[in-house]
Amino acid sequence: MPNILTLDGSRIHDITSFFDEVNRVFMADEDWALAHSLDAFDDLLHGVYGALDGEARATLVWTEFERSRAALGIPATRTWLQAKLAMPTRYDSARIERELAALDAGTGPTFFDIVLTVIAAHPNIALVPR
Repeated sequence: MPNILTLDGSRIHDITSFFDEVNRVFMADEDWALAHSLDAFDDLLHGVYGALDGEARATLVWTEFERSRAALGIPATRTWLQAKLAMPTRYDSARIERELAALDAGTGPTFFDIVLTVIAAHPNIALVPR
């Protein structure tokens, strides 16, 4: 039987609180927290640690889905990308500038869109928006 996990979208107000909610749901039985990183979130969904450790399949129920979409939308994404620009030795500034321009033009993905892409890359995870 698949593991059923529920993200409470009412707890998600920005990118930091998204990762806090991911840690609350997926890492409750661990003695460490997942980094605030999409790469770490992707690794988590591979099932090598946390609530998905060893699980072949899981259902991810995401409540307040549209509220989360708004919270992780353009303003939050812009702030996230601008924070990366402040670390030019760590991130490709030219790429981040292009991502910001695409976001402002309405053609670039929001953080929410990127999270959905990460989830979709895991066919063993069934996303149920509510």
